[in-house]
Amino acid sequence: LQKELLKYKQEARNLQGIKDALQQRLIQQDASVLQLKQELLRANMDKEELHKQNVDLQRKVEERNRLLAEYKKELCQKDRHLQQHQTKLDEKLRQLSEASYQQVDLEREHKGALLAHCTKREAEE
Repeated sequence: LQKELLKYKQEARNLQGIKDALQQRLIQQDASVLQLKQELLRANMDKEELHKQNVDLQRKVEERNRLLAEYKKELCQKDRHLQQHQTKLDEKLRQLSEASYQQVDLEREHKGALLAHCTKREAEE
């Protein structure tokens, strides 16, 4: 009985050692699981933050695209106005040129008439 008791005590100690070792491994695994959960939580929070930033950036891009479209529209309108004004300016320049030619012609006629008048007066004198 004594030998059996010692044998069972030894077996109990061995089992206790195995139990302690398994508990230690379980504690380490629990710590690892907890650390992994924390990392997963951080990763999810980072993912959510990146998603929010992405949505914000997309909104900004859409706003800038809208502004760009408005600016292009305004630029097209200004180009049309500029083209209209250029056409009017060209017309006015043409009219001014015609008026200048007419003025030169009138001055020639006037000089010719004045010369004729002077010549006639000299002849009369």
